[in-house]
Amino acid sequence: MSDPSFRDHRFHTVLTRLETVIDAENAAIGSDQEYDLVRSNAAKSRCLYDMTMLFKDINPAQLGDAHKEHLGTVKDKLDTNNSRLKAHMEAVRDITEMIKESVAASEADGTYSVNQFRGTNLS
Repeated sequence: MSDPSFRDHRFHTVLTRLETVIDAENAAIGSDQEYDLVRSNAAKSRCLYDMTMLFKDINPAQLGDAHKEHLGTVKDKLDTNNSRLKAHMEAVRDITEMIKESVAASEADGTYSVNQFRGTNLS
């Protein structure tokens, strides 16, 4: 497929699809509890795979200015996505740690657990 117009179309299509997935994920992180990050990640992975395959046939130095600008925009959005995902994962770790500490504290509140009575014959 050496037709430049076909490659241009493929390049634009893949970048636009990736940009759409990233925009949706960036908007949802932290605001939509029902957002499916696993599905979104699969879509991003597919787009990035498609870009990798596309770049096998394209020399980035030969890209037109519009494509280079679009690529730069997508890269900036990926950087933002990376930052948001890191913050999201840090929040998840913090909440998990709070829950773990809360459970540990409730187990050590002076009450007895079922396991403490198993070895004791109370009759």
